[in-house]
Amino acid sequence: MQANPDHKVESVTRSKERSHGPFSSLSLRILAVNLAAPVLLVLGLLFLDEYEDTLIATELEALHTQGELIAASLGESAVVVETENADFPSFIPNGNLRIIQPDTARQLVRRLAGLAQLRARLFDRDGNLIADSRLLQGPGGEVQVIDLPPLAEDKLDQWLRQAYVTATGRFGLGRDLEAYTERGNSVASDYKEVMAALEQGETGDAVRLRADREKMLTVAVPVQFYRQVVGAVFISRDGRNIDKRLFAVRGSILAMFGWVLGLTILTSIYLASTIGRPLRILAEAAEKVRHAKTRRHSIPDMTHRSDEIGELSGALREMTESLWQRLDAIESFAADVAHELKNPLTSLRSAVETVARVKDPEQQKKLMSIILDDVSRLDRLISDISDASRLDAELSRAETGPVKLGALLDALAQMQNANDDTKAPKVNLEIAAAESLTITGLEGRLAQVFRNLIVNAVSFSPPGGTITVRATREGPFACVDVLDQGSGIPAGKEKAIFERFYSERPEAEKFGTHSGLGLSISKQIVEAHRGIISAVNRNDGGGTGARFIVRLPLI
Repeated sequence: MQANPDHKVESVTRSKERSHGPFSSLSLRILAVNLAAPVLLVLGLLFLDEYEDTLIATELEALHTQGELIAASLGESAVVVETENADFPSFIPNGNLRIIQPDTARQLVRRLAGLAQLRARLFDRDGNLIADSRLLQGPGGEVQVIDLPPLAEDKLDQWLRQAYVTATGRFGLGRDLEAYTERGNSVASDYKEVMAALEQGETGDAVRLRADREKMLTVAVPVQFYRQVVGAVFISRDGRNIDKRLFAVRGSILAMFGWVLGLTILTSIYLASTIGRPLRILAEAAEKVRHAKTRRHSIPDMTHRSDEIGELSGALREMTESLWQRLDAIESFAADVAHELKNPLTSLRSAVETVARVKDPEQQKKLMSIILDDVSRLDRLISDISDASRLDAELSRAETGPVKLGALLDALAQMQNANDDTKAPKVNLEIAAAESLTITGLEGRLAQVFRNLIVNAVSFSPPGGTITVRATREGPFACVDVLDQGSGIPAGKEKAIFERFYSERPEAEKFGTHSGLGLSISKQIVEAHRGIISAVNRNDGGGTGARFIVRLPLI
């Protein structure tokens, strides 16, 4: 199989991309998630519609009260009665014409508007402007008074105020209000609330927007004399106080947001350094291990951390070590296979070369027998090696299911006892009737384990001997013992017999009958089922022999 160079280049490129830049994508995500809540909060609070409505309603209510006071004062003090017949008393309504005296009205409007700190204008019944608190009568004519805006505390305050007004207009934080316009010589028809006060005798108000983005609050109140409308007072005040309060609230919110933003950035940096950076280090180390040709690179040890990062580091280290062990096992297996195949091949080659030179028929017959034995041995070796090499993949892919050990062992015992040879050892199965020994696994592979153990016991047992297979429950495990009546296991070889190609056979057995992989494969299958297999010599008073013990977890 040929490696794909493009794939290698692509993987290296991805590794470089992951290590590029001061912040990892995880760190940026942590920062984005932490900033989402305060940003949404401050954006929501910046609108403050209800608070602004309350401020406007409070200001308009105060203007209504002040307008009614001014209108009442004008109705009492600045209205005169003209009659067609001078003999009629002035308080008699019939035939009387009620008008507002301009000079008195101007003085009252100017005085009362100054006290209330607002602008007041007075219109007569015909809609003409009679008095304006910003117009003063002097020897040279009328003089207009314009209130200057309050001085800002400093340039920074003035700049912030201007920026605030600009931002509220640009980002739509201000209301969509009617534009406020003012002509040099105003009349009542310029303002709908004034017309409503003159024609219907109703008090009205409005909120408008000046060209400088300042709000203008206006209230029109009818001036009455004996329930007869003789004019209308039109008072106005800019919304500087409202905007100032909104600006103060929004400024406090933004200041708080600044502190929260700084704290969020610091906590995000902390989280990134304790989560994102270690993960990045582990990813880079894993990438180096992946492309390394030697064991020089290793996963950093972060198991001292009592969190998931430490657990991940430990898991990666164990996984890496397991992979190296697996590679070592594959290398060792390949070396063992080459060694085991080399012996029969060498013998086969020597026999083939010799048979061509030997003329004696008996010698040729012996050499052909050796050739056949070597070919059979090679066939067994290749079959067992193929089975061992496929075992890992099969155990990882195959679906497990419930396996009843009692029925499985009974079937294997019946197969062995069905042998017609009277000298062949028999299997004695001991399983308690009340025991329900059910495990999860691959029935075919588990049958292979116990079949290997029984065949191994048969080969070591004397003719006519007995092989005992005992199955019991030991807590959460099912324990299966296979006992023979052979010579037992050589001292110190209890673990070595499970190694690959280990061969410790009876003296009477023909050489090459077994490959030495049976017990190794059995151990691999049992451990894949989360079980344990071991071997000891018998010490139960039943004579000499070996005892193989298999423990498997029950369902």
